[in-house]
Amino acid sequence: MTDETRKVGPSAGNRGKGRIKGVPNKATKALKDMILGALDDAGGQDYLRRQSIENPTAFMTLIGKVLPMSINADVKAEMGVTIRRFTPEPDDN
Repeated sequence: MTDETRKVGPSAGNRGKGRIKGVPNKATKALKDMILGALDDAGGQDYLRRQSIENPTAFMTLIGKVLPMSINADVKAEMGVTIRRFTPEPDDN
């Protein structure tokens, strides 16, 4: 579509009416607030500690969901390698 044929004004359709990038969905935020409220009502950190013992599989799944997907780390390490030749002793036969 060229600039001459692009619609402008009230007839521009739905262009530009979406959610701004980075703004969370209202339903998602409301659900997250409800979940955090229920966690607080259930005992918060003490409840999660119990779940880690009573339901370790579900707890580890939860951990996988909340940990960051990428880790930015600057690791500087040196590694040494020692090569030793093994020579068997001659048979005394």
